[in-house]
Amino acid sequence: MLTLNKTDLIPASFILSGVPGLEDTQLWISFPFCSMYVVAMVGNCGLLYLIRYEDALHKPMYYFLAMLSFTDIVMCSSTIPKALCIFWFHLKDIGFDECLVQMFFIHTFTGMESGVLMLMALDRYVAICYPLCYSTILTNPLITKVGLATFLRGVLLIIPFTLLTKRLPYCRGNIIPHTYCDHMSVAKLSCGNVKVNAIYGLMVALLIGGFDILCITASYTMILRAVVSLSSADARQKAFNTCSAHICAIVFSYTPAFFSFFSHRFGEHTIPASCHIIVANIYLLLPPSMNPIVYGVKTKQIQDCVIRILSGSKDTKSYSM
Repeated sequence: MLTLNKTDLIPASFILSGVPGLEDTQLWISFPFCSMYVVAMVGNCGLLYLIRYEDALHKPMYYFLAMLSFTDIVMCSSTIPKALCIFWFHLKDIGFDECLVQMFFIHTFTGMESGVLMLMALDRYVAICYPLCYSTILTNPLITKVGLATFLRGVLLIIPFTLLTKRLPYCRGNIIPHTYCDHMSVAKLSCGNVKVNAIYGLMVALLIGGFDILCITASYTMILRAVVSLSSADARQKAFNTCSAHICAIVFSYTPAFFSFFSHRFGEHTIPASCHIIVANIYLLLPPSMNPIVYGVKTKQIQDCVIRILSGSKDTKSYSM
């Protein structure tokens, strides 16, 4: 009787098929993907440059925005270049270890994206409810600590993903019907028991997403109570305006995330696989491409800095919150 070592059941590489059922149109799908990726890279790199070199943007709100921009760059760069290689050059192979690394980066930084949005909600809560103590509460050391804690939370919760996936035997082929190495898409190729993977994945989604949404909801509930208690209509309008960009970022991030999460669990047999995959890619592309645009349009300080740079002015200290 032939016995197989565990190494015999670990493929040297996987094949990412792209978008199943839309092979003939993948070239056309690539153009909006590429355009959004370019916008995301230019916009977020531009925001990082502005926040780094403009003294007017050396404020807690913009430090959190810099975290969000960095997270967005890593998040979309973990998937889109490989997807474009699949669409344009049919380079579908990805090594087993490379697949695990991609999986780690995707899930770590999507979790960090959620965490940073939660921190930005707390920042808006402090700015509106405790404006006189804003700069003394949100000090640079505290911002560094909470940012690092958010990153470590993602790393520590996602490392088991890769370990659980690496331990599985794979005997159901090596073709992944996706544009990137999603955790459960890889696990489904295993002939072993993936129940632990599925349960752990659900737990992580609830721990990260559930906790962050709870904090965001609590923050905006208290913000709303504080704003409606203001006697001046202008003051209320100004307070709402300070939150508008962040609310847009939340909508762009969580809407495709919720659709992807629930459709995978409740609409697997009714929603086409191609729709699942396109939405999953939009989830990783829409927030990075839209966040710089939203904050550029909604935030006067960023607009002032851009105008100052384009006009060639040298004064970097003339703007305030």
